[in-house]
Amino acid sequence: MNTDVIMAGFGGQGILMIGNLLSLAAMDEGRNVTYFPAYGVEMRGGTANCTVVISDEEIGSPVVGTPKSCVIMNGPSLEKYLPHVQKGGDLIINRSLVDPEKVTRKDLNLLSIPANDIAREKVGSQQLASMVALGAYVAVTGVVRMQTLLDCLPKVVSKKYERFIPLNVNALKEGESFARIHP
Repeated sequence: MNTDVIMAGFGGQGILMIGNLLSLAAMDEGRNVTYFPAYGVEMRGGTANCTVVISDEEIGSPVVGTPKSCVIMNGPSLEKYLPHVQKGGDLIINRSLVDPEKVTRKDLNLLSIPANDIAREKVGSQQLASMVALGAYVAVTGVVRMQTLLDCLPKVVSKKYERFIPLNVNALKEGESFARIHP
């Protein structure tokens, strides 16, 4: 299986963290992985995106021009990446911040998830919206097992914040549950 995803939003949304978590989970499952983070000079509030390529074979480049999937957390990221997603690809948008009406393409598998709302109302912290979106992405694509993601959380959450791991677990599971109920 070979796949790739671009995850994009603004700095402070946890975009780079979910890309890192997905990469580690895929490696734990014995896959080849590249993780290519990028962010604007502003850091928090500026642009942030990452590209993750997962393959059973060697990976020639971490750069992806036409991703198979995108996880989009804000409007400007939708404008930037929507034209590039492969026909028939998976598009997960955070409809808390992205207007689903702006998704003009009908050749994509769209999941419109209110990630900020779910994170705030069901998890208790809007800051975990990206984890909700990651849970939904994994449920939609099956790229890694959910249990592997959960097992890898301590590798991406610093010791200082390990008390928040249960909230991250809940956020991932809420995203997975939403995707299963709203295919």
